[in-house]
Amino acid sequence: QVQLQESGPGLVKPSQTLSLTCTVSGDSIRTNYSYWSWIRQPPGKGLEWIGYISFSGSTRYSPSLKIRTSISRDTSKNQFTLHLSSVTPEDTAVYYCARGDYKDFDSWGQGTQVTVSS
Repeated sequence: QVQLQESGPGLVKPSQTLSLTCTVSGDSIRTNYSYWSWIRQPPGKGLEWIGYISFSGSTRYSPSLKIRTSISRDTSKNQFTLHLSSVTPEDTAVYYCARGDYKDFDSWGQGTQVTVSS
């Protein structure tokens, strides 16, 4: 059974870069045709897909966040990491990592609250 766990700071200052890491167990992020996504949910709003990194290391990002987003991975640790630059209070949200591409997810982390505030 695959498990995902988000980690990172809960408070980020405006204009800084938000970095979150997802540690995966029970599956390899290099498993053929697997996709590993970041999703967020701002307070009072719906889920928003941010982007994914694939089994081959290719990436795809939401057009609305693409200019500020990068996703990398460390295959030796079975982890993938989100970097979101130039954050504003509008980036305050619960951030989730999940297995799946931009529309279908079959396993989720528990989520981590990130607040952008000075």
